Amino acid sequence: MTLGVLKEEEGERRVALTPDAIPGLLKSGFQQILVERGAGANAFYSDADYEKQGATLADTATVCKQSQMLVRIHPFTKAGSGQIVIGQMNPLSQPQLIQALVGSGATTFSLDLVPRSTRAQAMDVLSSMATVAGYKAVLMAASHLPGFFPMMMTAAGTIKPAKVLILGAGVAGLQAISAARRLGAVVEAFDVRAAAKEEVMSLGAKFVEVEGATDDRAAGGYAVEQTEEFKQRQAQAIHDHAVMSDVVICTAQIPGRKAPVLLRTATVEAMKPGAVVVDLAASSGGNCEVTQNAQIIQHHGVTIIGDSALPGSVPKDASAMFSKNVVNFLKLFFDKNGAFSINFEDDIIAAACISHEGKVVSERVKSVVGG
Repeated sequence: MTLGVLKEEEGERRVALTPDAIPGLLKSGFQQILVERGAGANAFYSDADYEKQGATLADTATVCKQSQMLVRIHPFTKAGSGQIVIGQMNPLSQPQLIQALVGSGATTFSLDLVPRSTRAQAMDVLSSMATVAGYKAVLMAASHLPGFFPMMMTAAGTIKPAKVLILGAGVAGLQAISAARRLGAVVEAFDVRAAAKEEVMSLGAKFVEVEGATDDRAAGGYAVEQTEEFKQRQAQAIHDHAVMSDVVICTAQIPGRKAPVLLRTATVEAMKPGAVVVDLAASSGGNCEVTQNAQIIQHHGVTIIGDSALPGSVPKDASAMFSKNVVNFLKLFFDKNGAFSINFEDDIIAAACISHEGKVVSERVKSVVGG
């Protein structure tokens, strides 16, 4: 079995597999690992780093032709029948991609589909990349805020700490809370999931609670759609807290759906001049009504940063985290003797598989394309 590591598309600085992963994979069952030249350069992993660990460098065509399994973070639809492709493809929001993957005849796995279970934690790229995004969102907010995050006691007087509101207390939100607290801000957080309250408070933040949320215990750790009555109460609570905040960081997303609008235009226009909004849900519509994806804009004196690609701004460590997720997933295909198989009885493999032998396999993906 030959594993191929492909270079990412233009603009992506991460790489799917880092050099330190090579020796372990060669021991687990792979006979050869081909790495496209320059694949890790933007993440500060040189071709020489890969060669030292036992990988073989090759051009794109050679990697694609000679590899039975290919890894790349972003979707790769040019694989041939019988090949296996692994990455983070976000198929629930891209029906046209699913058709292309099925049509290729390749067996495709998307790591963002792995179940939110204890056993699958080590393969959960959504959590890994959300950790990076939450951390970097706070740093971006701090760099655009026309004031300090911490309370400053100086000879010139005392400066009050910044007030930060986090919308969504999943992995990205919790990491944002932690980073903002470390910088000395006063932090509040909102989430529709009841289980988030304890986590938010454990990090030293105040939980903004709105009564009447839909029960989410059967949602596997994801947010769920809420009633219109709850949304009205939610909107008022968010408005009241946002207008008092210096920074709002938006992280709320529902897989396969447009991001919920939590920060209305009227709220932004009522916020303090110089306030900053960082919207991590920008690529799926944004939690902020005036967000523009991949842009930084000014609206009534408020800076709105729409960026869902923040993991790529920390390429070295983000790649290392993604790589570990990939390695742990690849281990599922080999037994202790190094024999390879695709075991669809394994709940993680079954959940992550998009297509196999020209058919859609994932039940979650079937709900998007039918069948």
